[in-house]
Amino acid sequence: MKNNLRILFIVFLGTTIFGCSEKKEKSLSYNNGEMTILTDESFKSVTEALAEGYMISYPESKIKVVTKKEDLGFLDLLSNKAKIAVMSKDLSPQEKEAYEKQVDLKFTPARFAADAVVFVVPKNSTKTSITMEEITQGMQSDEKNFIFDGANSSNLNFVAQKLKKLPKDLKYSIIPGSKNVIEELDKYPNKIGVVGLNTISRPYDKNADKLRELIKILPVVHNGKSYNADFEGMREMKYPFTRVLYFLTNEGSFNIASGFIRYSCTHLGQKIVQKEGLQPYNIYPREVQMR
Repeated sequence: MKNNLRILFIVFLGTTIFGCSEKKEKSLSYNNGEMTILTDESFKSVTEALAEGYMISYPESKIKVVTKKEDLGFLDLLSNKAKIAVMSKDLSPQEKEAYEKQVDLKFTPARFAADAVVFVVPKNSTKTSITMEEITQGMQSDEKNFIFDGANSSNLNFVAQKLKKLPKDLKYSIIPGSKNVIEELDKYPNKIGVVGLNTISRPYDKNADKLRELIKILPVVHNGKSYNADFEGMREMKYPFTRVLYFLTNEGSFNIASGFIRYSCTHLGQKIVQKEGLQPYNIYPREVQMR
């Protein structure tokens, strides 16, 4: 009787151990499990679209998109509070060193889209373009005529890098949130809003439509030539404030974070990027053979 009980216990224990092992292994798969992605508000639309596409392809995966200012999202990634962060700015040597030390991975950005920082005015404004000189001088003026969505934001970081300045050395106004910048811009005559293109780029989205109706995007004049933040301007990087979006992860093996990154950079993920009104980073040539 004791031997029988011992055998039953061993069988039960073995079943429990192997059952837990299988469950743990399944949760670490690229197509199964939960993950949080941190993204600046400027990239939220395309990030959510890619997350939705991934969850449709892999129904047992669950991805939560959380908005956070770019600098703070990077710090949270280093602290392992999320698996992935969406970035646009060029990291400094010190930031790259911190990433490789904290995460214990080589800095390898996974580029997936070309976006842009755009300068906008109310629809009824008489202003039709803006020069690089106006931007450079305006960002150092006490009048603070440029309105950003906040400090530590991707838009401010990128403009600062483009002007070869630190954000703290620039002068600007703030209205929290890109949507609020656009909706409240007409209250501030002679000021210019600075937002991410992805905030208004989704072609068939009702909310994006409403925001686009309130503003016009100013072409940027540089060296006597005018450049627009359209597919051509971003694809050839001619628009001066074109930026490349990329993923950073702290996942060292091929699990859900790596699976999501690979998906976003494949043809299907790149089609989602294109439908968002952004320029896909990875363009796959198609050859048609006639027989």
